[in-house]
Amino acid sequence: MLLTADDAQDLPLPASRFAAEHRLAVGAAREAGALLRAHLRGEASEQYAVRSKGSLGDVVTDLDTMAEDVIVQRIRAGFPHDRILAEEAGELAGAAANGRTWLVDPLDGTNNVAIGLTACVVGIALCAGDVPVVGVVHDPVTGRTWSALHGCGARGPHGPLRVASRTPSPAGPLLGWTQGYGVARDDPRARALKTGLERNSRRLLQLWAPLLTWSMLARGDIDGFVGYRAEAVDLPAGALLAMEAGVEIRTLDGGPFRGGAIGPDTDRSFVAGRPEDMPHLLGLVNCCRMKS
Repeated sequence: MLLTADDAQDLPLPASRFAAEHRLAVGAAREAGALLRAHLRGEASEQYAVRSKGSLGDVVTDLDTMAEDVIVQRIRAGFPHDRILAEEAGELAGAAANGRTWLVDPLDGTNNVAIGLTACVVGIALCAGDVPVVGVVHDPVTGRTWSALHGCGARGPHGPLRVASRTPSPAGPLLGWTQGYGVARDDPRARALKTGLERNSRRLLQLWAPLLTWSMLARGDIDGFVGYRAEAVDLPAGALLAMEAGVEIRTLDGGPFRGGAIGPDTDRSFVAGRPEDMPHLLGLVNCCRMKS
């Protein structure tokens, strides 16, 4: 029997003390996605507003806040004592004494949506301390969901998710790129790294939706992902999904990656890819950094 788009998320999970949290995150992401779907497909009668957010060219829409409200309400009802860090509302009341933090990106790819592109996802993560233990990425247009539970693997629309090996292209790897909003346009390190990667890869994708790129990496659609001072709210869900699918993540200098939602954004620069590709990817990054 073929699985439907989300059946795989409902299959029994391995024993985990975070199984209930995983179920809630998947359900909340689906509910938010259903709310978004009609608007993104052009089926909703009402229009949504787009507003400026900050001084660096970012935007926010009514869809972001509506989807965020749905997710936050679900988390508060299920786990009222947990801290919540939401993309639009910021830090919300929670005891936080238990060291648990939910990270909510209700519409990763808002800038795409604002110009008519539906390249976006809903992202939810739970961190115990600074360790991501639950991660969910949901595509509201197709209804597909990818999720991970710490130590229990990743799953996609058709069951367990494991990144597959690819034959290297003679034209170079297909890479994703992201940088945080706090990175200045004239940042010499970011410029050198991005320019060097563009020169030495088949394509360098900047999708304006890091969680979408993480899901592509976990599926094996791209060869690697490089981030420079990445944003905190969407990193844990994507990184957990990729790691549980068999992706390796390192710092730019090749050391162990421990970046998360806590700490400065300088700790959130990374190189991610299949373990067998990591020496080549780190070599590319190191060459770019040496020229900066």
